[in-house]
Amino acid sequence: MTTADIGLIGLAVMGQNLVLNMNDHHFKVAVFNRTISKVDQFMSGPAKGTEVIPCHSIEELVSKLKKPRRVMLMVKAGPVVDTFINLLIPRLDPGDIIIDGGNSLYTDTERRHKTLADKGIIYVGSGISGGEEGARKGPSIMPGGNIEGWSHVKDIFQSIAAKVDNTPCCHWVGTGGAGHFVKMVHNGIEYGDMQLICETYDFMSRGLGMQAQEIGEVFAKWNKSVLSSYLIEISSNILGTIDEDGTPLVDKILDTAGQKGTGKWTGINALEIGIPLTLIGEAVFARCLSALKEERVKASALLKGPDASFSGDRDLFINHLHDALYGAKIISYAQGYMLMSQAAKEYDWDLNYGSIALMWRGGCIIRSVFLNNIKEAYDNKPDLENLLLDDFFMEAIYRAQNGWRKVVGKAAELGIPLPAIGAGLAYYDGYRSDRLPANLLQAQRDYFGAHTYERVDKSRGEFFHTDWTGHGGKVSSSTYDV
Repeated sequence: MTTADIGLIGLAVMGQNLVLNMNDHHFKVAVFNRTISKVDQFMSGPAKGTEVIPCHSIEELVSKLKKPRRVMLMVKAGPVVDTFINLLIPRLDPGDIIIDGGNSLYTDTERRHKTLADKGIIYVGSGISGGEEGARKGPSIMPGGNIEGWSHVKDIFQSIAAKVDNTPCCHWVGTGGAGHFVKMVHNGIEYGDMQLICETYDFMSRGLGMQAQEIGEVFAKWNKSVLSSYLIEISSNILGTIDEDGTPLVDKILDTAGQKGTGKWTGINALEIGIPLTLIGEAVFARCLSALKEERVKASALLKGPDASFSGDRDLFINHLHDALYGAKIISYAQGYMLMSQAAKEYDWDLNYGSIALMWRGGCIIRSVFLNNIKEAYDNKPDLENLLLDDFFMEAIYRAQNGWRKVVGKAAELGIPLPAIGAGLAYYDGYRSDRLPANLLQAQRDYFGAHTYERVDKSRGEFFHTDWTGHGGKVSSSTYDV
């Protein structure tokens, strides 16, 4: 009997919690997992007493679905997604819908969208953020792909999504891989936010000599300010958590960070399309550096830094740290939005940047109070070139920069690394500079490689070459722009 509204394949943590969320909202869900025993475990555990329909084969799952059939994949990104798509294709009809809710690379989503469109199957690639808790209680959902799919997933997705001011944190993003691209950028900003908070914690700990619980109390206070966000909130909770021996649990955790690749993808895409995603790039590299634990331990005994220690008004400097974190956080979002703006031009997507900010206000990992300000910025000027040029953010970063500069300078004196906070300030100063030293760089390139240069006293697009040595000749190399 075809009774299910949607089928879901993949019963890991996210998949299970999305199913329970859908069930809570009165959608009947058929479920399947490649390891069949997980279906039975789910039904006898978290899904016991629900209307979830267990299936022990893909054929059974498809047979339980109402037409047009909706099948959602919550499986590991990469080849596994293609494997399940290939298993589903011969069992589906034209007009049926496949939804990929994992962290797929947007180029894979573009490819799958086109391939399935040729077969008459509607493909939706949807980013989902919020982790285990978000999936269960209301995530941020960023669907894209075949626009025909929106009417088929809208009722379910907007019902289960987080709500802010009664508005669901789920809107159609765009065609092709747009949904997964926006989720990728979300994760890149998430990398940046997390690193900024960790650097602030590190400065308080090593620079100011503060204990974990004391730092957690500062974060709790900041969570009532312009820095109010999910990540500040959980960081405060983490720092206040005590281990069985009565000491802070965070101090027992090994200082090597993992990653699943989405932050790296964000950085790679920024390099490919020429966007200076400097802060997020440093956040990715900071995780890579943390992984070199054994080398760092060895180097710590051999490489000497400054002997300086902090002196001065600690409370005042904590205020400076607040401003540094706030200023750098603005840069992280500004760079992420720059990347989305350029990608929209590259891939012919019609992205609604204010709507994206709305989707990120609730449920997702980077939800924060100033997403409302981002929404207002793009409402006021939909073609805004950079968030820093919006009046609110222009004034906010101007007020923050004094403390921000003091923090970066003091960190250099004390030998405390602030790669992301420092990169954010360098980007700000670079972006506001009407002249950068790239004139010398272009001269260097022309000197050794005849790569040509433009002149300030000539029209843009007119290129010149100089025979710098007197025996290099007049032939120039080709040029390209980034």
